Amino acid sequence: MLTEFNLFGVFMAPIVVYALVALPVTMFIRFLLWWSGIMRWFWHFALFEVALYTCVLCLLILYV
Repeated sequence: MLTEFNLFGVFMAPIVVYALVALPVTMFIRFLLWWSGIMRWFWHFALFEVALYTCVLCLLILYV
């Protein structure tokens, strides 16, 4: 069950914590895709990166 997180007396919604965790995970996956050359297959990099971040965030919410 999703509960609020207490950060120095300020209650934060779980989506904020998941969004912050999803950033480095997305950056790591992005690095791997650039390093392997797979990113050349995509025609719109920004659109793909937003979609990748959204997918990582949704997977974190579902499975963590």
